[in-house]
Amino acid sequence: MNFLRGVMGGPSAGPQPSGADTIQKLCDRVASSTLLDDRRDAVRALKSLSKKYRLEVGIQAMEHLIHVLQTDRSDSEIIGYALDTLYNVISNDLEEEEQEENSAKQVDDLGSQFTEIFIKQQENVTLLLTLVEEFDFHVRWPGVKLLTSLLKQQGPQVQQIILVSPMGVSRLMDLLADSREVIRNDGVLLLQQLTKSNAAIQKIVAFENAFERLLDIITEEGNSDGGIVVEDCLLLLQNLLKNNNSNQNFFKEGSYIQRMKPWFEVGDDNCGWSAQKVTNLHLMLQLVRVLVSPTNPPGATSSCQKAMFHCGLLQQLCTILMATGVPADILTETINTVSEVIRGCQTNQDYFASVNAPSNPPRPAIVVLLMSMVNERQPFVLRCAVLYCFQCFLYKNQKGQGEIVSTLLPSTIDGNSVSAGQLLCGGLFSTDSLSNWCAAVALAHALQENATLKEQLLRVQLATSIGNPPVSLLQQCTNILSQGSKVQTRVGLLMLLCTWLSNCSIAVTHFLHNPANVPFLTGQIAENLGEEEQLVQGLCALLLGISIYYNDNSLENYRKEKLKQLIEKRIGRENFIEKLGFISKHELYSRAAQKPQPSFSSPDQMMFDHEFTKLVKELEGVISKAIYKSSEEDKKEEEVKKTLEQHDNIVTHYKKVIREQDQELEELKQQINTLTSQNEQLQATVTQQVSQIQQHKDQYNLLKVQLGKDTQHHNSHGDTLQMNGIQTEEVSKLKEELEEWKNKHELLQGQLKEKDSVIEKLSSSQLEMGTTEQASQISKFSGLEHNNELQKELEMLRSQIQLQSAEISKLQMENQKLQAMNATADPVLGDSGATAATSSELEGRLEQEIKELKSEVKALCEEKESLKQQLDSSSSTVAILQDEKSKLQREVAESKKEQDDLLVLLADQDQKISALKTKLKDLGVPVEDEDDTESGDQGDEDEDGDEEEQDENAVVCYHEN
Repeated sequence: MNFLRGVMGGPSAGPQPSGADTIQKLCDRVASSTLLDDRRDAVRALKSLSKKYRLEVGIQAMEHLIHVLQTDRSDSEIIGYALDTLYNVISNDLEEEEQEENSAKQVDDLGSQFTEIFIKQQENVTLLLTLVEEFDFHVRWPGVKLLTSLLKQQGPQVQQIILVSPMGVSRLMDLLADSREVIRNDGVLLLQQLTKSNAAIQKIVAFENAFERLLDIITEEGNSDGGIVVEDCLLLLQNLLKNNNSNQNFFKEGSYIQRMKPWFEVGDDNCGWSAQKVTNLHLMLQLVRVLVSPTNPPGATSSCQKAMFHCGLLQQLCTILMATGVPADILTETINTVSEVIRGCQTNQDYFASVNAPSNPPRPAIVVLLMSMVNERQPFVLRCAVLYCFQCFLYKNQKGQGEIVSTLLPSTIDGNSVSAGQLLCGGLFSTDSLSNWCAAVALAHALQENATLKEQLLRVQLATSIGNPPVSLLQQCTNILSQGSKVQTRVGLLMLLCTWLSNCSIAVTHFLHNPANVPFLTGQIAENLGEEEQLVQGLCALLLGISIYYNDNSLENYRKEKLKQLIEKRIGRENFIEKLGFISKHELYSRAAQKPQPSFSSPDQMMFDHEFTKLVKELEGVISKAIYKSSEEDKKEEEVKKTLEQHDNIVTHYKKVIREQDQELEELKQQINTLTSQNEQLQATVTQQVSQIQQHKDQYNLLKVQLGKDTQHHNSHGDTLQMNGIQTEEVSKLKEELEEWKNKHELLQGQLKEKDSVIEKLSSSQLEMGTTEQASQISKFSGLEHNNELQKELEMLRSQIQLQSAEISKLQMENQKLQAMNATADPVLGDSGATAATSSELEGRLEQEIKELKSEVKALCEEKESLKQQLDSSSSTVAILQDEKSKLQREVAESKKEQDDLLVLLADQDQKISALKTKLKDLGVPVEDEDDTESGDQGDEDEDGDEEEQDENAVVCYHEN
């Protein structure tokens, strides 16, 4: 309200009084009219005046317009006019011709103050969110624009109101799904303002499926070839992802990185790119960098780098990198993007090392980039980007470092092609100071945290001129340093030497072996030079301090104590420490320490490297302490170092032993798991086979019962074969046996015929002789005896068939008995004769009994054949089952044998472990017994954890001793 009073009571430099009177009349009309048409006309008139008389309309009509929004919601037309009027009052997006030259600041303040009045009542913002939900175009679109303007003027306050409003953010997310492109596009702008610097809203928007919708819009608009809508979507994606680890992880896990690959598909003809395409592609590259930024958590960055490699995004970026006709700013940003995609990721670094430029002959991409870095005609930002790419390629990449250094060694130099090492040496000793600095920093990164390569680089020899002997690379660097070149060149060389000599006593010895180096350093430090030279003095002090701290006292004239005495005499300790402190106090040092990427506005500001600032921070304190230490303290420190080295060696040895034991234990555990699984499989197989055997037994018993019933009903031979599964060979054998039985049956029939002939002879002899009554009685008696003998003979035949043996011999015995009976019957017949009636009766009985005997013999033969077939089929089934059982028993026996061998191996391993424990006890290390560790109720995994903890305790104990 104070603002309103100030505006009303100000000078009359604003609009004419007639305009103010008109606005007042219109406001009264809006407030007092009962007819909707009158109020609508008044609001429409206020809208037309709101741009020219912004201040008056805002002061007099805002309250009435808000009241219209609350009461006249049923009429979309008046609501639209009211929202447009409020937008004109609050928004600062006025036409340029309507703004005065000196009123820009006043306009900004005016919009911010009107916004503050509007949001003072939070219900107004909530009401606006409700209106944005309306589908009517004349309500929704001005509501979106008004809310966007409010967020521009008072972003944090409006964000907080929307955040606490129920479903506030979710309502606005529906704008992205609107089929009307105008509302959808303005909705993207609204969400841009809503998500600025507010992590909570960013998370809500991301989990409302914003990534999916925005990527769909970008694809529909044509990716990088799209218009300004693509640019707006990319800016919104940057708001959601930048410095928001939760959204970055959600973006990666949602497989949205894979959808970024089509953005970077460029054709062969890259000429004539539009300004909008350049802007879009620039934002797309920045979005990739947001996901793999070095400031992100290492785990999140690493996972995004791997995803970009696997989906082919890195390969696509390398294609742009090596393409022709790409605009310079896009090429520079692509180099920076590739740098961060490969930084610290071994897989990506290896791939980048294999990329070749499309030249004839093909050259590695690293070599082509280094050519641009050491070429002073290339743009400054491009050279900085190449240096950053080379640094990222070597970051935590010992393999890549070795490949770069190997191109400098005498045995690997190829005279037919340019190598990375040759380019670095050429840049190191060129006349361009920026090339000197870039090559020195690049070579320093090739030596970073790699003592082996530092020693190998000492072998590099350079041919300075024709006729002169070659000099080492180290010596050439110190020679250039002493020649008084540019400050940038000397700073680069000093950074290279400090990196080279740090943590490498052999390199320090080589450096001190040149008698001119120490006097040069002390002379540089002792002089009182200008501000520009103070940085060089600080680096010289650092280099001399490294030569003292990492000195192994192998050179008598340059032992630690003598160098410290030299500093005290020529420089002074306090002065030396003061000069050493010049480095960390420098403004460019603080700027370089902020982030890994070299970002300089001009070449003159390129003085420090990010990794070198870490080295200075690490060594500054220890060098200051080393300067003030006495010789006795140095000796004690040397002894402590030796003792620590010994302990470290012992600890390393036992760590190696423990590591080997752990590997052996892991292998044995894997073997145990494998054998256990095999044993379980075999047991399951045995159980299955046992159940199958039981099933076969049950089937056998069932078949046996069925066959018993089938024999009573005389089942056919084919059914029996099908039931028992008799093979073709068995059937042929049974046919042969059947033929044998038929032959035997024919023999029996022949023998019966012989009996018939004997009986016929007997009857004919009775008919021929005349007999008396006594003879007839005797013949009756003899006939009865003969009948009894025939019955006995039938029983004997049945027993012979059942026993399956000696049929022919028994039939011969019966034949002999019949002949004996015939012989006894002749004298009786001679004494007395029988009647014809008695003879006929005897013949009839004999014929009937012979027929019955034949039928019984035939039935018994068939029964025997069927029983034999059943027996053969059952015996074959039993043989198959016994064969399967014997196989299973052999497999179980082999499994038991393997388990016994494993137990023997475990016993040997336990003996080895106990022997190691006894050695540890003899050395004085407390080792817990296995009984103590196994006494608890822990499982196998807890026991393994206890053993690892005991091993670590053992290592700590050795270190303390």
